[in-house]
Amino acid sequence: MSSSATLSNRIAPWRVWAFVIVLALIFGIFLLRVFQYQVIQGSEFIAQAEENRISEISLPTLRGVIYDRNGIVLARNVASYNLVVVAANLPDSEGAIQEIFRQLSALVDWPVNLGDLETAPYNPCVSELGIAQVVTYAQTSSPYSAVKILCNIDEDVARIIQEKAIDWPGIQIEVESVRDYPTGELTASLIGFLGPISAADEAYYRERGYVPNRDKVGYAGLERYYETILSGKPGKRVVEVDVAGQIVRDIRPTIPPIPGQNLYLTIDLRLQEAAQTILLSEIDAWNTYLDKIQITSGVIIAMNPRTGEVLAMVNYPTYENNRMARIIPGYYYLQLLDDVRDPLLNHAVGAELPAGSVFKITTAVGALNEGVVTPEQVIKTPGYIEVTEKYAPNDPGFAKRFVDWIYKNGANPGGFGELDFLGGISNSSNVYFYKLGGGYEDEVPEGLGICRLGSYARAMGYGAYPGIELPDVADGLVPDPRWKRITQGENWAIGDTYIASVGQGFVIATPLQILMSAATIANDGKLMRPTVIHEITDPDGRTIQTFQPEMKWDLTKDPMIDVYADPASAGGCEAKLTGEKKIVQPWVFAKVQEGMRKAVTDGTLSVDSTGFSRLTIPAAGKTGTAEYCDEFAAANNLCVPGLWPSHAWTVAYAPYENPEIAVIAFAYNGGEGAPVAGPMVRRVLEAYFELKSIDSALGNP
Repeated sequence: MSSSATLSNRIAPWRVWAFVIVLALIFGIFLLRVFQYQVIQGSEFIAQAEENRISEISLPTLRGVIYDRNGIVLARNVASYNLVVVAANLPDSEGAIQEIFRQLSALVDWPVNLGDLETAPYNPCVSELGIAQVVTYAQTSSPYSAVKILCNIDEDVARIIQEKAIDWPGIQIEVESVRDYPTGELTASLIGFLGPISAADEAYYRERGYVPNRDKVGYAGLERYYETILSGKPGKRVVEVDVAGQIVRDIRPTIPPIPGQNLYLTIDLRLQEAAQTILLSEIDAWNTYLDKIQITSGVIIAMNPRTGEVLAMVNYPTYENNRMARIIPGYYYLQLLDDVRDPLLNHAVGAELPAGSVFKITTAVGALNEGVVTPEQVIKTPGYIEVTEKYAPNDPGFAKRFVDWIYKNGANPGGFGELDFLGGISNSSNVYFYKLGGGYEDEVPEGLGICRLGSYARAMGYGAYPGIELPDVADGLVPDPRWKRITQGENWAIGDTYIASVGQGFVIATPLQILMSAATIANDGKLMRPTVIHEITDPDGRTIQTFQPEMKWDLTKDPMIDVYADPASAGGCEAKLTGEKKIVQPWVFAKVQEGMRKAVTDGTLSVDSTGFSRLTIPAAGKTGTAEYCDEFAAANNLCVPGLWPSHAWTVAYAPYENPEIAVIAFAYNGGEGAPVAGPMVRRVLEAYFELKSIDSALGNP
């Protein structure tokens, strides 16, 4: 063998080529992926990178302030101090961190360790987690963001923490604007309250720049109805952030938030407070006298009949909206929901109730305008009348008795004897209005009928949304034969017309609708749209919109009353419409006003228990006692003819010649309208004119 080695390649050529091919495939795949990322999907990944690099920060806005008509604050913004941690700024030493936790815990009286993030996920201001647990959450989720440890801490404690900012790096105080309601439950049913953005509405509010778990929206009252106006518009800050989420720089100029607009209401807080005191004192007095809780709820509304301005609107029971200002306590909210009296409902506009005898003024307008009766015509008004109740022309029917309110337990069978038009209104005789509504033998051959009665009721504010600026407003119900066939499966009978004529049966209305009908009479037939808004201003106090009185129609000039071909029939009202409409003659309203005045001087409101005889300002009014059968009456076995309980109503306006205030009072299960609701209305009228006298003496407009 030679001493020099001979070099030889022992690798088979196919192996070399295989290696080259595999290497080429790898590089080919790599180049294809690079081409895909850089060219095909390049713009998409650039956008994602830009999105990760750029962050939009929503800047909270200030909500508008709500005032009464005299500039007294009803809803405002106040500072709330939140204890927050920026985890990235905490000391590097674990010992230093624990020392901060220990000192902070002693100052704010909150444990260092509490709860578990796995079983109690972090939720700002709601989750009960210790300081250490919140910091752990902040470190793992948002190290450069302020994460709330405690909300709404004492202002003095907040100032101490701010002074220790150098010694406690990472621990800060965040000042947050929260809603405050200085008048609390006095105006809660009107003003409402705020709550968190719901999951269902989250997408909508995010698009407008709001942040869930930070921003709140209106849940009830004016806070809800005027959400868009009150809330303003959040600002925006566009920044560049690093991979950890720390802000590097601002990319675009900051868009400042736009504060919400302010509302000035028509409510006079002084009259509101007087009305609440009157309502509660009268309810308490009657419940004490009866030695049981009989009257469980009530309403008082005061309105200027010439403008539709609501001067006071009081509900009992109500709720304390300040308890919902920062968070809505679950136990308190459930307590309100479980209350059968429904304190969260604004009963003044949302409760649908039997109107009772206060509805008779509507029947009176219709009967007089249609010539069913004349002012001088005397009608027999015994304690009761009997008619044959039929549901079809060939129905043999059955005898049914319709009694007057004065006929109780068989007493006063003679009733009122005989009454003319003014006597019928002032004494509130049921029999008188039965005959006007449904007719009776030869005495009133053709009554008003349910079709025409419904037309007059709707023209005077019943059976439709009244147009007031509040949510959850109810329509009430003005029944007709078609409605009864659909909902009750029966034809309309003469008895249905009788009881509808006195505001019973299927007729239901809200207290505001009943007040509107009385205000229309006081205002000579002009139906004004009710309003609680006096003015809207910008954040600097400049007027944006001043609300002017809005007349829906003048019944003496605008034809609003349907004309029927066969008005007395209880058939389908729609089929008998002629297409024509008529007005109400001005003298008709004057005559009804006269009857309501007589109710105060010589009728149901003249009794000593109402106190109207002591009222120095001439007034006119109408009482109402409305029998009812709801789930509560049924539970007590009271839904039996002759045993039905009753609600108490009274409506009145003053001065008689030139009305400037109309008031309605309602007491649930109050019994007689005159002795229960009458004094409430009279006392509110007295309070109004006393306040007017004080303002006049002080030179206030």
